Amino acid sequence: MSSVKISTTLGDITVRLYDETPLHRDNFIKLAQEGFYDNVLFHRVIKDFMIQTGDPESRNAVPGAQYGTGGPGYNIDAEIKPEFIHKRGALAAARQGDEVNPERRSSGSQFYIVWGQIYNQGQLGQLAKQMDMQAQQAIFNQLVAERRSEIMQMRRNRDQDGLMALQNELQAQTYARFQSMPNKGLTDAQKEAYTTVGGTPHLDGQYTVFGEVVEGLDVVEKIQSTKTQRGDRPCEDIKILSTQVF
Repeated sequence: MSSVKISTTLGDITVRLYDETPLHRDNFIKLAQEGFYDNVLFHRVIKDFMIQTGDPESRNAVPGAQYGTGGPGYNIDAEIKPEFIHKRGALAAARQGDEVNPERRSSGSQFYIVWGQIYNQGQLGQLAKQMDMQAQQAIFNQLVAERRSEIMQMRRNRDQDGLMALQNELQAQTYARFQSMPNKGLTDAQKEAYTTVGGTPHLDGQYTVFGEVVEGLDVVEKIQSTKTQRGDRPCEDIKILSTQVF
């Protein structure tokens, strides 16, 4: 199992990469060995949420500029595993949103490290309900997209009865698909992690988690606590100095 030491201007962070996500593991190792991340900024930092880096365009950063669209010129197929969750210290791949990236393919280089928060049982229960609602909405949106041409034709024909019937049909299909999902709600492992270690549970199942911090969580805490400006960029630049694979 490979590890990478990420040396930053605020200290060192060592991450362990999961063998169960080989595409992300091998890509991260390749970029780290090539020095791809050297002098790249932590361009997006949100307190009690996460820190993000990996945009090569931030290497020669201009004061006040916003970053987050750069990469190596390719994406990586999703390797979303239910057992790898967004607990504090999780290493995950950034990506474009579902509306332009329904396959949830990862950025070729940008990644984030989770900080998040610790939840009590009541907060976690409410969050689980919200996550279920989001899952149902995502299913419904997908079904609508699959029938878009039919919907547009009904709208052109001003067929309100047809549209209502189709909506009822899609809602029934949404409920059926949701009920057949194996991972509704939060697992015992998620509940344990988010009420003790902390993290960002609403991201689970949405992004590929491919490793975790094994040393330097205090450095992550310092970075996520830094003062930021417009666009969530730190007021004082925080950089990756070098990466070492071992």
